[in-house]
Amino acid sequence: MKDFFKFVFASMIGFILSFFVAFLLLIAIIGALVSSASNEGKVSIASNSVLHVSLDYPITERTDKNPFAELDLFGLESKKTLGLNEILANINEAKTDDRIKGIYLDVSSLSAGMATIEEVRNALIDFKKSGKFIIAYSEVYSQGAYYLSSIADKIYLNPEGMIDFRGLSSEIMFFKGALEKLDIEAQIIKVGTYKSAVEPFILDKMSEPNKQQVSSFLGSMYDHLLSEISKSRKISKESLFSIADSAKIRAPKDALTYKMVDGLKYKDEVLDELKKLTKIDKKKDIKSVSLEDYTAKEEIKEESSKNRIAIIYANGEIISGEGDDQTIGSERISRAIRKARTDDKVKAIVLRINSPGGSALASDVIWRETVLAKKTKPVIVSMGDVAASGGYYIACAADSIFAQPNTITGSIGVFGIIPNMQKFFKNKLGITFDGVKTGKFADLGSISRPLTEGEKMIIQLEVNKVYDTFTKKVADGRKKDQNYINSIGQGRVWSGTEALNIGLVDRLGDINDAIASAAKKAKLKDYKIVDYPAQIDPFTALFDKSGDQVKAYFVKRELGDNFMYYEQMKSALNLSGVQARIPYNIQIR
Repeated sequence: MKDFFKFVFASMIGFILSFFVAFLLLIAIIGALVSSASNEGKVSIASNSVLHVSLDYPITERTDKNPFAELDLFGLESKKTLGLNEILANINEAKTDDRIKGIYLDVSSLSAGMATIEEVRNALIDFKKSGKFIIAYSEVYSQGAYYLSSIADKIYLNPEGMIDFRGLSSEIMFFKGALEKLDIEAQIIKVGTYKSAVEPFILDKMSEPNKQQVSSFLGSMYDHLLSEISKSRKISKESLFSIADSAKIRAPKDALTYKMVDGLKYKDEVLDELKKLTKIDKKKDIKSVSLEDYTAKEEIKEESSKNRIAIIYANGEIISGEGDDQTIGSERISRAIRKARTDDKVKAIVLRINSPGGSALASDVIWRETVLAKKTKPVIVSMGDVAASGGYYIACAADSIFAQPNTITGSIGVFGIIPNMQKFFKNKLGITFDGVKTGKFADLGSISRPLTEGEKMIIQLEVNKVYDTFTKKVADGRKKDQNYINSIGQGRVWSGTEALNIGLVDRLGDINDAIASAAKKAKLKDYKIVDYPAQIDPFTALFDKSGDQVKAYFVKRELGDNFMYYEQMKSALNLSGVQARIPYNIQIR
């Protein structure tokens, strides 16, 4: 009877908790719908307005149409965010909008990769051609935020603030010691001297080849960053290098001394300057509109044109199956390419890739559709922050490849990981395994025992075959000798600038350059941009993964910035098949 009441009580608690979560989700849905509905109409923009650009949220490739995406489930707050596509479109629209007199750049919490920052920066440089002003202000400038702000007419820093300008660094987390403590052996089969994605599982520090490649692409990206800041701020590269190398910016006045900023001001003083620039009385408020509320209008020529250029967004890890808006599912993306290929109204395709790679098989499925599409219409690749390993695999067949100087690409190599957890089960949990099989290799890939030498040979041959296929397809797509591709392959990671020099990409440029190239190849003057694949229905996404969202919410809330390490371990545990991916989450600071 005691157990009966215990189970009844537990069931009641479970029901109450479930009801509570469902109630919160219902409130969240209503709130999101109200917020979404209120944002459907265009915000009224007064003449003589300032466009406020803050970008204080993670920048995705395209705006998430899911009204629940940025919802704090338990804080019940919703914040409007934009993807890179609409950020660029809005800045471009503001350039010719007579109501917008200038931009107030306030990017103290910028969260974006270097290539994404490059695209926004280029859009702001183009905006300045209109003769309108850009004023930047922040209490704290990260290196990415300062790089973006360096194009401003005036850069102001809070008198008690700081600029982080010490050079770039990259850090990798290693799990070998933790696996040893757990009696877990990571059995690695790979091809590529530089294929360092496996290093976190078998080493406790970077190998020398890995240090060499990271030093190379990091140095290339840093040289580009210094060169561009030098142009904007009219400070020599040598001086900038010295300032960073000696950490000379230790106080706000140092930033002023070395001409990194134009003045030390409090926000009210900056607002007074904005009033002066827009000729508004000091006693009145500045007329401003946020970048998120400012909506770019579609051009008439795009609305009326029957010709289309399809932008296919391939974002995230490459996996087999459908995937979602955060992963590249081979079925979903290959179907999108096929749909664009068979649509007579689509005259050219731009494949926008932001991916560290993933399943080699899934990458090959997408590659096949790219090859078929190329036979019927121009296919241009635009690379984002990263398009490496499997991300490069799906790009290599294109007519032309565009990358940013600070894009991370290459990593032409493959690997497989099979954990041996026999000692973990036996020594830590007291669990042992036994069984029967009908053939010598019937249980190949079991994690309850170590691989035999014969099994290792079978897997190594498969990995070698995938690598040979990979390099052959790159050689064919790039019209180069396979031996040459092998020499620059070996899993080595390159910056966009380095990739251009060795022939892995064709041009340095952003997504608009890629679109212009596609239009030129298709001989189009008037065209409409269409996006593929269709974004996941928000209600389906919410209810399909509501449990995952709640769990992720609590884990992220607890771990904060360390959440990415949790995601790395989770991703590693879910690996299956031969992988073509770069080292786990290269962090550049």
